[in-house]
Amino acid sequence: MNQNRLSLGAVVFVALMILLGLYFAFAAVQGPSGILRRVQLEAETRTLEAERDRLQGEVDRMTNLTQRLSDDYLDLDLLDERARQVLGLARADEIVPP
Repeated sequence: MNQNRLSLGAVVFVALMILLGLYFAFAAVQGPSGILRRVQLEAETRTLEAERDRLQGEVDRMTNLTQRLSDDYLDLDLLDERARQVLGLARADEIVPP
């Protein structure tokens, strides 16, 4: 007999190891904890951080406006502007376009 041939058991073992390696490689790329999912989560994180920063800026602006209209600190120009805007009023010396 020829001694260079592999036995059937060795061929099956090598085939199973190759399939197992392919399975783990696929899971590392496509799985729920894989590389592609990580890239997707990082992109979502950047998007949500930008939204958070935008909302924080809006909260800061609203906090400033609220503080300027509070009893402790009253900005009369802002109060006048807001009253005219909300009530739809204008002073006698103003010209309002139609």
